[in-house]
Amino acid sequence: MKGYTTIPVLYMRGGTSKGAYLYTPDLPADPHKRDEMILSLYGSPDARQIDGVGGADPLTSKVALVGPSSVEGADVDYTFGYVGIKDAVVDYEGNCGNISSGVGIFAILRGLIEPVEPMTVVRINNTNTNKIIEAHIPVQDGMPVLTGDFAIDGVHGTASKIMLYFQSPAGSKTGKLLPTDNVRDVITLVSGKTIEVSLVDAATPGVFVKASDLGYTGTELPAEIEADPNHLLDVLEDIRTTAAVMMGLAKTKESASPAVPKVCMVAPAITYTAIDGRTIDGNSIDIVARTKALAVIHKAYAVTGGISTATAALIPGTVANDVVSAASKENHTVTLGHPGGTFTFNIDIDTDALTVAKAGVARTARPIMDGIAYVKEV
Repeated sequence: MKGYTTIPVLYMRGGTSKGAYLYTPDLPADPHKRDEMILSLYGSPDARQIDGVGGADPLTSKVALVGPSSVEGADVDYTFGYVGIKDAVVDYEGNCGNISSGVGIFAILRGLIEPVEPMTVVRINNTNTNKIIEAHIPVQDGMPVLTGDFAIDGVHGTASKIMLYFQSPAGSKTGKLLPTDNVRDVITLVSGKTIEVSLVDAATPGVFVKASDLGYTGTELPAEIEADPNHLLDVLEDIRTTAAVMMGLAKTKESASPAVPKVCMVAPAITYTAIDGRTIDGNSIDIVARTKALAVIHKAYAVTGGISTATAALIPGTVANDVVSAASKENHTVTLGHPGGTFTFNIDIDTDALTVAKAGVARTARPIMDGIAYVKEV
């Protein structure tokens, strides 16, 4: 077809996100041409992404590039990208744990790894963070098992459980669990107000602030925050970009990636109402948390952001540790209460040595469509 070329695409839901999973050798080797092809596939830049597969939402404008492993001890390489919606950019600064949950399925379906029953372990080299993720994929008759009785908040129905283990997640982008060597820092907002934050890098860099210090409960839903007359969204972005400079992730606030670091507002466990109207019992969670997904509030919670939040909550002296339940400090299992429900993380952390061996989280994923996409020639 004149002016267009085709590429194979496996379109999948991974956790509470979805996007195109692409085989790296099918893409141009030149990064600029590769990104132009991805932007054409998604219909970006356009607020509606009407001319592509993008869903006009940060959670559905994500891409996974998967190919042969470039490091010893891994089965595949995986690069995650946030595909700009209004901007013609693909941001590769951080990883998405939700999209990570589909990589093992892709590797099996594309013949990149030999399936083993009843469980195939796929060792994934995430190139965004240079960290290994182990994906445990249930397999039957040589194919991934997609159906099951496991449910995750933010996704309707049930599916097969996929366990992800993020190996040695500390220092994913900064090289340190505590990028400033402090459990707390004080920053000055544009308004002139000073506020305490904690900067932690585990699976992804995050900056944590108490909701109460900003004058909120932490149970606010995305629509409330985005319509807030006191411009909480702008305040959170001010905190996030200031932290980016402090962590060495950007030279200036203006040059900070829109995806990294994450900014997370935390509060003590309390009963609240989720997006779908369900009551989330405060006794069923250890901490309440809200985070941004690029320019808006995440309707659920990012996996990597959740690992960072749970890890921060277990480090003595952080602002997140102030508000997390006593039980989680003992058993190192942290259940977050987010806008869409709850999310549980198991953190293998030595709180004396401040080392993290691994972080475990359960997800679900499934293929939605496998076929050929038309993209503009580059």
